[in-house]
Amino acid sequence: MSTLKVRLVKSPIGYPKDQKAALKVLGLTKMHRVREVPDTPAVRGQIRKVAHLVEVLE
Repeated sequence: MSTLKVRLVKSPIGYPKDQKAALKVLGLTKMHRVREVPDTPAVRGQIRKVAHLVEVLE
């Protein structure tokens, strides 16, 4: 299974709770932290929800 690398590039302060929860599910709790997540439709949906806060490194 392929994976995606996701990096948090913008602070979630001031954004809705559901977007903060999506970041927590992705494992992104601190700025500039990179996580490898599986490339599944559910994860893609979470990334799409916070696309303005993260950077995807494929």
